[in-house]
Amino acid sequence: MNYRDKRPWQHLYGRKRWQALRDRQLAEQPLCEYCLRREIVEAATVVDHIKPHKGDEALFHDPDNLQSLCKHCHDSDKRLEEAGKVVIRFGADGYPIEE
Repeated sequence: MNYRDKRPWQHLYGRKRWQALRDRQLAEQPLCEYCLRREIVEAATVVDHIKPHKGDEALFHDPDNLQSLCKHCHDSDKRLEEAGKVVIRFGADGYPIEE
């Protein structure tokens, strides 16, 4: 059992309601939103909660709290942000992107 399996809200990810919401998000926004800010076109494979829901089902299922990310951005930049780290992203021109 890993860290993710121990969260009390993990069961929400297996529900049909989440799967439908996830599928709709990826259909409406199929590209990674972080990559697009850097002018990189990358397919999104992860639906991320912008604001961590921590088991709040209303926030968990709020479509306005979702963003499409590629696995790399979700597992690196997003995790650093959630840990309180400052993440500086750079555009295709090599200059920092202001967010």
